[in-house]
Amino acid sequence: MVNDKRKDVSAAVGWLYTGIQVTRPGESTSAHRHKASALRFIMEGSKGYTVVDGNKIMLEVNDFVITPNSTWHEHGVEPDGQTCIWQDGLDIPLVNALEANDYAVYDGKQPLVAPINHLPLSYGCAGLLPADHQWDKPYSPLFKYSWSKVYPALLEAQIVNHPNAFDGILMQYSNPMTGGHVMQTMGASMQLLPAGFKGKAHKHTGSFVYQCAKGSGYTIINGERFDWKERDIFCVPSWAWHEHHNASETEDACLFSFNDLPVIEGLGLFQGKEYTENNGHQSL
Repeated sequence: MVNDKRKDVSAAVGWLYTGIQVTRPGESTSAHRHKASALRFIMEGSKGYTVVDGNKIMLEVNDFVITPNSTWHEHGVEPDGQTCIWQDGLDIPLVNALEANDYAVYDGKQPLVAPINHLPLSYGCAGLLPADHQWDKPYSPLFKYSWSKVYPALLEAQIVNHPNAFDGILMQYSNPMTGGHVMQTMGASMQLLPAGFKGKAHKHTGSFVYQCAKGSGYTIINGERFDWKERDIFCVPSWAWHEHHNASETEDACLFSFNDLPVIEGLGLFQGKEYTENNGHQSL
């Protein structure tokens, strides 16, 4: 998904790349690694998997998966599965701009070093960490963030929290070891827009790529309305006014997004501004 104005660096927005990958039953990629970090948001299919540094992880719809920089990784779908489609996100435009990328292919398939889903099952319970497992890498050991846990967490948070005026119920995918972003150069979030939610406008530094995981609605970006429904993908550029609206008065909507905030924040470049005119809503 290439932005015509960023075609020279193959970016969708800012320094972020995104695309769609389709893998049929029985197909798999060769194992490889690169300095660019990657992430995936699963859109459809069954029995898809990824192997990251010898850890095999099974994938389900709306799961969020990371393959951090320099990790050996490969993907595929089991022969008895269904064609899988997922959205890829990479920081490859940024890493290329820094002239720091490289690429290597593994000789054959990776040997598995742990039972299937070992890391997500070990680190996937909020507030608990395995006492006998050491993790010293600068990215999250929780390579998969399951929709089956994320969506209930949003619903529970909604019970006891008033929705944020701009983003509804917004939760950041985090590294359980630090509470910070999942990787060094890209972060990600899932947000729930309650039924009838009409978000106010704001803008901030940092580029965002969104996918609708549930429901339907629209986002107004710099005064232009963009309608979205489940599986639609859209971008919000850095320092662009934007506001999210749920189109339904009875059903909630959920937006997945990934961003370059770890870089923006790490360099001390984050700033934001609220839209104060017209009760916080842009004119179309």
